[in-house]
Amino acid sequence: MSDFNLNDHVFRLLQAEPFFAALSRRIEKKASTAVPTAGVRVDENGYFEMVYNPAFFEQLTDEQRTGVLVHEFYHLVFEHVTGRLPDELAGAMQGQATPEQRQKFKIWNIAADLSINFHIGAANLPDNCCIPGGKMFEDMPGDMTAEWYYDKLLQKMEEQEQNGEGAEGDRDSDGSGGPGGSGGSGPFDPDAAGQFDSHDDWNQGEANEATQQAVDIAKERLKEAVRDATQESATKGWGSVSASCRRDIIERITSKVDWRKVMRYFVKTSQRASKRSTPKRLNRRYAYVHPGRKVNRTANIAVSIDQSGSVSDSMLAAFYGELNKLADIATFTVVPFDTQVAESKVFEWKKGQTHPQKRYMYGGTCFNAPTEYVNKGKFDGHIVLTDMEAPKPKASKCQRMWMTTTRCAQRPYFQTNERIVAIDE
Repeated sequence: MSDFNLNDHVFRLLQAEPFFAALSRRIEKKASTAVPTAGVRVDENGYFEMVYNPAFFEQLTDEQRTGVLVHEFYHLVFEHVTGRLPDELAGAMQGQATPEQRQKFKIWNIAADLSINFHIGAANLPDNCCIPGGKMFEDMPGDMTAEWYYDKLLQKMEEQEQNGEGAEGDRDSDGSGGPGGSGGSGPFDPDAAGQFDSHDDWNQGEANEATQQAVDIAKERLKEAVRDATQESATKGWGSVSASCRRDIIERITSKVDWRKVMRYFVKTSQRASKRSTPKRLNRRYAYVHPGRKVNRTANIAVSIDQSGSVSDSMLAAFYGELNKLADIATFTVVPFDTQVAESKVFEWKKGQTHPQKRYMYGGTCFNAPTEYVNKGKFDGHIVLTDMEAPKPKASKCQRMWMTTTRCAQRPYFQTNERIVAIDE
């Protein structure tokens, strides 16, 4: 394997591309000869990773290396890795697609590259990549969405079939042609399009429940990463990110999110893994000699509920309903509070239990009281249901998330880097 270390090159992003540099810190990079070039994917735990071939990067210029990194990160930002698909491909998996679907997947992958590469420029990418205005795509304008390119490419394929202009019949005698080879322009041929990165691990989330959960977690992590990178860019600059891309990015992070999914994501990322021996599972190394190991994931989450009247009954009912659903993957300790914690009313909410929607106190609000209570205990996470209309509390020893009304989420009483999520009333 080549001695090239991509992490050494990543430092170039710090000066040239502040937005992507901030994003890069959230992405693990793995050298591997199993891939010919590079690619991004979601691992089994819901983290993003970039796999790259050192030999491929070693032959590139510094500008091209930066361009490839930016290309891969754009795929993440625009959710190409986590299931952004045309309607007719939604729910389909590349690895189990029909021949017609496989062809459409190829076209979608090319469309995604076209939408990205326009903003990077051919000079900053490996030779013969898919780019609007380049070979095979001379009639394609720049700065369009992946969906737009996909529709136009499908239309072009249909017109070629109707006119009898099959791509195979129009190749040069030496077999070259299209942007992936050295031939001139010709009919659109998805198999000849020049793609320097792998998209093979995209759109595999529905293979089983575990992988779908990993993708769901990755989506939430991505939103947080993009949100943080956007905040940094406000002071350090956006680098090469165009105005149209900035608008798209900002729109994505400010769009309405499903608070239930965010809450599930918070619980899952708070879980601890424990292993125990079990004869029901084979030991992979010493089958029938030693028992296997079973991994259990659990979380003990503190849920502080503001007792002030500004937390409506409907909001409380929706929140309780979600606690009941999540009790199969975590144990919740419900902590009622106003200016102090009602310790005699604290209770655990476990799987199979139901609890009435009830208020115990009607005073003011002080967030230090539940924070101190939670900090004294052994909790993996802390959720606070409140209107947020009180001074900023002390720091939490475990990760903390605020769930509040839409109005309060938009204009919180205090500033915090912790997650604030609006619950639909």
